[in-house]
Amino acid sequence: MPRGFREHRLVAFLFIFTLLSDQLSKLFIVRNLYMGERINVLPFFDIVRVQNKGVTFGLLSGTLQPIVFIILSLIVILFLIDYARKNKNYRSFISLIVGGAIGNIIDRIVYGSVVDFLDFHLGMHHWPAFNVADSAIVVGVFILFFISYSEEKK
Repeated sequence: MPRGFREHRLVAFLFIFTLLSDQLSKLFIVRNLYMGERINVLPFFDIVRVQNKGVTFGLLSGTLQPIVFIILSLIVILFLIDYARKNKNYRSFISLIVGGAIGNIIDRIVYGSVVDFLDFHLGMHHWPAFNVADSAIVVGVFILFFISYSEEKK
């Protein structure tokens, strides 16, 4: 099997896995929890259904209409796809970011906001709730920065 084919399979797998796991987990939450309903899983972790009208971790919440976030996300996705075409080494990590971004775009189209449900906390101090898409975006960006930084050091 040619190397390029294996690479494309990994990129496609990461993209599809990210998008499907994100959308299926959100669908489960929407169908089974009322808005604001909380299920304690561990002393520091709850599942809670919230709607995020902002960007990752609730930033800019309530400041812009969903269409603005959709357009901005699409611009970033197009930039990332172009960047991935030129930089083969980053394609798999960019697929995580693009899969997560598209997952959140789908939410904005379907629900008018993003479904968040993962809530980590220490006592009464809560990290903003997030979802699988947000996790994939953060992991993808972190790895890209780490690789870029490592390559600059060489």
